[in-house]
Amino acid sequence: MFRTLLIANRGEIACRVIRTARRLGIRTVAVCSTADRDARHVAMADRAVEIGPAAARDSYLRIEAVLDACRRSGAEAVHPGYGFLSENAAFAEACAGAGLVFVGPPAAAIRAMGGKSEAKALMQAAGVPLVPGYHGEEQDPARLAQEADRIGYPVLIKASAGGGGKGMKVAAGAAEFPDQLASARREAKAAFGDDRVLIERYLARPRHVEIQVFADGHGQCVHLFERDCSIQRRHQKVVEEAPAPGMDPALRRRMGEAAVAAARAIGYVGAGTVEFLLDEDGRFYFMEMNTRLQVEHPVTEMITGQDLVEWQLRVAAGEPLPLPQEQLSIGGHAIEARIYAEDPAKGFLPQTGTLHHLRFPVEDAHVRVETGVRPGDGISIHYDPMIAKLVVWDRDRPAAVRRLSAALAQTEIAGLTTNVPFLAAIAGHPAFAAAALDTRFIDRHEADLLPAARAVPALAVRLAALGLLLDRAQAARATLATSADPWSPWGGTDGWRLDAPAEDGVALRAADGTDHVLDLTYAADGYHLRDAGGDVPLRGALTADGRLAAEVDGLTVKAGWVRLGAEIILFLEGDTHRFHLLEPLAAAGDEAAGAGRLTAPMPGKVIAVLVTVGTAVEKGQALLVLEAMKMEHTIKAPAAGTVVRYRYGVGDQVPDGAELIEMEAA
Repeated sequence: MFRTLLIANRGEIACRVIRTARRLGIRTVAVCSTADRDARHVAMADRAVEIGPAAARDSYLRIEAVLDACRRSGAEAVHPGYGFLSENAAFAEACAGAGLVFVGPPAAAIRAMGGKSEAKALMQAAGVPLVPGYHGEEQDPARLAQEADRIGYPVLIKASAGGGGKGMKVAAGAAEFPDQLASARREAKAAFGDDRVLIERYLARPRHVEIQVFADGHGQCVHLFERDCSIQRRHQKVVEEAPAPGMDPALRRRMGEAAVAAARAIGYVGAGTVEFLLDEDGRFYFMEMNTRLQVEHPVTEMITGQDLVEWQLRVAAGEPLPLPQEQLSIGGHAIEARIYAEDPAKGFLPQTGTLHHLRFPVEDAHVRVETGVRPGDGISIHYDPMIAKLVVWDRDRPAAVRRLSAALAQTEIAGLTTNVPFLAAIAGHPAFAAAALDTRFIDRHEADLLPAARAVPALAVRLAALGLLLDRAQAARATLATSADPWSPWGGTDGWRLDAPAEDGVALRAADGTDHVLDLTYAADGYHLRDAGGDVPLRGALTADGRLAAEVDGLTVKAGWVRLGAEIILFLEGDTHRFHLLEPLAAAGDEAAGAGRLTAPMPGKVIAVLVTVGTAVEKGQALLVLEAMKMEHTIKAPAAGTVVRYRYGVGDQVPDGAELIEMEAA
C-alpha cells in the first residue's frame, strides 16, 4: 500500500477519501483553490497545496498543477474523486507518466467510455442491449434532424462527451429540434469542451437503474448489485436507493451480468458504474458507463457492508478484490437524498450564500451524513451547489422511507434556500412510498411536491415571536452584566414596572407576505401573548446552539430558531418558516421591481443574446441565455413589449440581481 495519497478533488468526496485513507494509515494531501483555503477537506488533510484561482478551469482542472502538487508533497498516489479530472484519460496517462498510482481505471478504459457514441458501439459488440438511436460521427444539424425523424419523436439529445445532465435536451417534435440541439451543444461545449451529441428514443416511463461494478488487476470482476436513481430533476439525480424496488432475482442477475460484461469488454480496473434504462416491460438498455466512483455509492455500501473507497485503494495498490461475487449479499434497504443549495420553486435555480446555521441528524447505524461544509462556510458560483448527502438505512424499504422523513425533519439549514422541504415532500409522497418510480416522477407530481404557499400556522408565528423575546432578554442580560450598575432594576428582563405590568409588541412578516402583529404582557414566568387566536401564555428557553424549548398554552414544543439580522428562521416539525422582523420605523412595504426590467436570478455569464434591440417580443419569448453553475438558464419576456437595451453582452459576468434587459411595455 502507498504511504501518501493526494486527493485531486474537493467537497464531501475529498472528506470521505481522507477518512478512509486515515483509517488505513495513509497520509493525505488536499489540493485547493484560493476560494477553498479554509474548506473542510483542507482542514481534515495532513497537508494541503493551493493550485490556483477559484475557477475550476484555473485550479482543479489543471493537470500540471495537480502533478506539481504531487511533486511538492511527495504523494505516491492520486485519488480523483468524482467530477473534475476523474474521467479524464489524459490525466490518468499523465499520472502514470509521472510515476504516480492513479486510483481509477486505465486510461484506455476511460477513453473507451468517454464518448457516449463510441461506448455504445463497444457495448453493442459486447452484446449489451442499447436504446434505439443515432451514435454516429456525422454531426451536421441536417443529418441529426434526419436521424431524429427516423428514430421518431420525442427524442433525447445528449452530449457525447459527458454526463450529469449537462448538454441533455428533449425535443418533442421536429419544430423545436434545432433550438434544443443548439442549446445542448452550447452546454456540452461549456461543460466538456466537446459539442458532439447523440440522439436516442425518449422512453415514456423508464427507470434509471445502475449497477456498481468492481474489477482488479488480476482478472476478477464483480457487481455489487443495483441502485435505483429514477428521481431526477433536469436529468440530475436527487434521490437514490438500493436495492432497486421490485427487482426480481432473475432481472438482477441479467443486469449484473451485462454490467460485468461491459466492464470486461474494456479491460476495466477499479470502481465503475454501468447505467441502464429499465422499461416498464422489464427490458433494459445501456445508457453509459461512469468510469469513477459515483456520488450515490453510499447506498451500495450501506446494503453490502463494504467500504468502496477502501476497495479502490486496495485495488490501486495491486491487491485482489476483497470478496468474490458469491460472498456479496444484500442486507436491508438504503436511501440517499442529495441536499442542494437551490430553489425548487424557481426551477431549481442554484443558490449562493453563507451557511449561517447548519444542523444534521445524529449519525448512527441508521443515519449517515456526508458533507464537505461546516457552519459558516459559503456556497459559491464556482462549484456544484450540493451541501450534503443524507443517507438512511433500515431493514426494509418502508422502514427506510420513514427514516428518511425523520432525518430530513431533523435537518436545519439557514442562510440560503435549499431543497430540504422538496426532499421531504418526495419522502412523504404516496407514490414514493408505493415505489411508483420513473425518471419523470418529479414532473408528474410537481403540483404535490411544489405546492402553493400555505397559511403560516399560528404556532409557528408564536414560537418565532417567543424566540425573539428570549433572544432580546439574553442580549439585555449580557449588556447589564458589563454595565456600571449590573443590579439596577431598570435593566431587568422580567418586565418589572413600578405600578403596572409591562407591555410590548412584535410585528413579523411571513414568507407568504402576511403580517402578524402580536401584543404581549410580561408575566412572572414568561409572557402572555395576544393575537387573532386570543390570549396565550408562553414561556421557554433558548440555547446557544439555536434550540427553542417552549410551552405554548400548555403544549410543550421543541424547535430550531435562528436569527440573521432582521430575518428569523424557525424549524418546526420538518417545516421551515421564515419571518422578517418589522421594525416601527421600517417602510410599510417593499416596492416591487419595475415591470419593464429583467434581472439575473443568480450570478452567471451571458452566453447568448437571442433578440436584437428594438425587436417587439411576445410574453414568454426567450431573450437571453445565462450560464450559471454549469447550466443554462433562459431569461424570457414577462410580458409583450419591445427590447430597449441590453445591459450586458455575450461573455459578460453578471452579479445576482443585476438588471439584464430593459423593456418597454406594448
